[in-house]
Amino acid sequence: MTSLDSWQQLLSHTIDDPAELIRLLDLPETLVAPAREAAKGFPLRVPMPYLRRIEKGNPDDPLLKQVLPLVTETRKVTGFVADPLSEAQYNPHQGIVHKYKGRVLLIMTGACAINCRYCFRRHFPYDENRLGPEQWQTMLNYLRTDSSIEEVILSGGDPLAVSDNRLQRLVNDLSTIRHLKRLRIHSRLPVVIPERVTPELLKILNESRLQTTLVLHVNHGNEIDETVGHALNALRDARITLLNQAVLLRGINDSVPALKHLNESLFGWGVLPYYLFVLDPVDGAAHFDIPDAEAQKLVTQLQAQLPGYLVPKLAREIPDRPSKTVLPTVTS
Repeated sequence: MTSLDSWQQLLSHTIDDPAELIRLLDLPETLVAPAREAAKGFPLRVPMPYLRRIEKGNPDDPLLKQVLPLVTETRKVTGFVADPLSEAQYNPHQGIVHKYKGRVLLIMTGACAINCRYCFRRHFPYDENRLGPEQWQTMLNYLRTDSSIEEVILSGGDPLAVSDNRLQRLVNDLSTIRHLKRLRIHSRLPVVIPERVTPELLKILNESRLQTTLVLHVNHGNEIDETVGHALNALRDARITLLNQAVLLRGINDSVPALKHLNESLFGWGVLPYYLFVLDPVDGAAHFDIPDAEAQKLVTQLQAQLPGYLVPKLAREIPDRPSKTVLPTVTS
């Protein structure tokens, strides 16, 4: 049995009807029809712990803007495509994306706790990348036969949306592969449903022989409340390295005060800002885009206000390059 506020219950009872979201947040009813139209292409999904951090009656709330479907998503914009990172060509087996030397990404699940409107995998073929029993063994064999692979990255969807039993099995299996050294988990769940950070999860990650890093995805300082902070403290106490990757988004965090607030909030809870990505040009998200020159200027200005360790690397992921492309700062 699980309690009504367990992470499993919170994950399975998210807000998926735009009318309900708009009603709960005291927003104008005129937003319902366009939101429903946009949600046909990419569903709405918002868990209650995240919803409680959104300011009622404020259509410009930076958390709301990350999740509310807009009619602008339905407009085709040149250069914005379904697979902006060309991941299909680096998908040698189901559930595996192998782009960079020394590390492999595993698509653990297509499930997410929240559907971010700018998601670069909003069109990803998850049904073709399920890790069933046969695919699981193929994945392990792929890792075993390539001794150059030292790090495994769990992604999705959200890898922490899977059960503890499945996660424990994977960590155990990976630990038997001698050339693997590091385990990296990219997850938004500790932020949007902090109840996911359970004693069972901490035990799984803490007891692995693999050096474990959890890369969070926080775009605005308002996403971190006391409950999230306590979850982050628990992860740090379990000796998990905590990093953050954010996306620079028009109307959400595209100002120096917003970025300063974000990075100071993260570090206040022991999370090191890692990357600040310019938007991947995914179909449906063009309204969030910020030109590289504007992004570079923002980060240059941010450097003048924060110590270097609180300024994430501004980067873009470009298909066919051997690593992320770091964008240089500019002279103001």
